[in-house]
Amino acid sequence: MQGASQMAQEHKDQSGFALPAPQNPDTAAASNATVSSSSVMQTEVVTTNTTNVNVDTSSRDLLIGGAILLVLFIGFFFARGAYANSLVAKRVPPNKANAAGWWLFIFLASLSVGVVLSAVNPARFLAPLIIGPLAVVALVALVLMILSSRK
Repeated sequence: MQGASQMAQEHKDQSGFALPAPQNPDTAAASNATVSSSSVMQTEVVTTNTTNVNVDTSSRDLLIGGAILLVLFIGFFFARGAYANSLVAKRVPPNKANAAGWWLFIFLASLSVGVVLSAVNPARFLAPLIIGPLAVVALVALVLMILSSRK
């Protein structure tokens, strides 16, 4: 009797998976019905808990998202230079063309950060407190790019 209560206490202390205590063949048949019904209940609880969207983002997903952003930023850097050169060819002063190129870079970078974050973990990063400031930065950069690219 004391061994069973000690095992029950140890079972409460452990937070991981534990095998049930061995049983007598006479009580095994009677307890199988309760075990099967309790396992169904546990399965239902697990099923309802897995629909919770507050899952943690793995570091692998964040690493892949960071690598994608790095590649995009490199591409945006070359696009910035091409856009500035095209504005200079249209007789826009070089300092204004360079500023418009950098605003284009900021615009594209903020949009891509929002898209990559929403692809990595939409439940966490599609929150208005994260996407809102990124959208505001993108809109401000777009307006300043258009204003800077005028002659």
